[in-house]
Amino acid sequence: MAPSAGHLRPGRYLAFFALIVVVLYALVFFTGGGKATPKLGIDLQGGTRVTLTARTPDGGQPTRDSLNQARQIIETRVNGIGVGGTEVVLDGNNIVITVPGEQGDEAKNLGRTAKLGIREVITSVPNTPAAPPASGAPSAPATAPGKPAGGGGAEGAPAQQPPSSAPPAPGASNGQDAGKNPIEEARAVRQAPALMPKDPKNQQEAAAAQAAQQKALAALACAPNAADPLEGNDLPNQPLVTCGDKDATKYVLGPEIIPGTEIANANSGYDQQRGQWIVDLGFKSAGGKTWGDFTSANIGKQAAFVLDTDVVSAPTVQNAILGGNTQITGKFTQTDAKNLADILKYGSLPLSFDSSDATTVSATLGYASLQAGLIAGAIGLAVVFIYCLFYYRLLGILTIWSLVLSGLLVYAVLVLLGRWIGYTLDLAGVAGLIIAIGITADSFVIYFERLKDEIREGRTFRSAVPRGWSRARRTILASDAVSFLAAAILYIIAVGDVQGFAFTLGMSTVLDLVVVYLVTHPLVAMVSTSKSKFLSNPRNLGLGAVQKLGSQRKSTRPAPGRRANVKEA
Repeated sequence: MAPSAGHLRPGRYLAFFALIVVVLYALVFFTGGGKATPKLGIDLQGGTRVTLTARTPDGGQPTRDSLNQARQIIETRVNGIGVGGTEVVLDGNNIVITVPGEQGDEAKNLGRTAKLGIREVITSVPNTPAAPPASGAPSAPATAPGKPAGGGGAEGAPAQQPPSSAPPAPGASNGQDAGKNPIEEARAVRQAPALMPKDPKNQQEAAAAQAAQQKALAALACAPNAADPLEGNDLPNQPLVTCGDKDATKYVLGPEIIPGTEIANANSGYDQQRGQWIVDLGFKSAGGKTWGDFTSANIGKQAAFVLDTDVVSAPTVQNAILGGNTQITGKFTQTDAKNLADILKYGSLPLSFDSSDATTVSATLGYASLQAGLIAGAIGLAVVFIYCLFYYRLLGILTIWSLVLSGLLVYAVLVLLGRWIGYTLDLAGVAGLIIAIGITADSFVIYFERLKDEIREGRTFRSAVPRGWSRARRTILASDAVSFLAAAILYIIAVGDVQGFAFTLGMSTVLDLVVVYLVTHPLVAMVSTSKSKFLSNPRNLGLGAVQKLGSQRKSTRPAPGRRANVKEA
């Protein structure tokens, strides 16, 4: 026998649901800066989305490690654009770059292979620019090549504050060459052949090279997330003035001696004897020979590992390294050692990328798409509301109230998922939410029709509620399980926008069960036990016709005792 409606204690279910809503919205308003709006895809807010398809030289499947490292490198480049809200995510073997707003054109060029190389360190200075010298004060003498420079004089003077009478540095922008290529401008200063003397023994050439180095170092501004026009565009056969040590040091580097493609492997580990984390590095045959020749001739000097013009490590050569197996030591933490090993291993990316798709949506079109999605959702809700009110009356009002609460739940979950896992709502996701309205309403219809079946059998509304729920919940569970399974399969086998549709459809299906179990059924149970004549009137609940039919069937059904008396006669 089904339990009575009074045993349900609907107040506890409703209180538990209210607690869930309060917790979710407390997280929405009091975490993540309090921004209570879901993250929108570029088709709803405008922007640029570039899909890069990875491929390996042998045509095989790229490894997950190489894809993750490629994503990190490309993400660093995207952040260098200086546009907030950029995202770089993995989608199977694809890397999807999303740049919101109108500044996403540069994202289309971010899929080039990262450049890793090894260069000799000519000189280095701390990135501590000093105040410019007083007018007429002589500048400090330049330091000798290969030794750290001080922070005063010309070395520390900011490039943007030269004396008004002094001409700009060669290749530097003076505000009148706005149309000049910034890459060529940077090369003219930071990769000028004059930075390296052709004959180091020639004092005149050495002095000129030293002056060019100090001028380039002074003109170079190293700052976190600063865009570098030479990133990935530096010339390997020319010297390079660049930043490193997390922008704490400026370097003058010689031409590239070994390209990153000659690195065979790199792994981090803990040296028990030294009691520190190290990085073991191995070269291919040609790179190993070059590395052996370089280390033999440059003991005591530094070699810089340069990734996209940034010095990621500049170890000092302590002895000649023959055979190519190298150990890099330093003040590494476990994370630092692993990151350096990953950069050295995948910095040159054993992958190349094809730009398989590039989509640009204007902010105006994105707003129009969002407006159209909201209108479509409002129309869908209105149709469901009208149907429920016309067909179920007061039960229809309970349906509407349940849908509103379901909407509150979905909205909070979308906001939190955007913060926690970077989920962005796009048009396909909006379509999934609109279809989910029908799935949620379908659960109510199943329940209410089961109630009608019970009342049609001659039962009262109060006794029909627990019996109808007992039968309806199995059907609701089966229906939602099929919907969720279909959404999960679609999410697994699909890519791109279709995944957004499948995700919101599956999420809404799960939340539908929460609302039906914790809100709809308890509310119906409360109505069935209410002492209000208005609420207990079957006509007001849209059950008048089926109750009349149930009463007729009950009155025409012979009693068991009377049927037995007829048999005896």
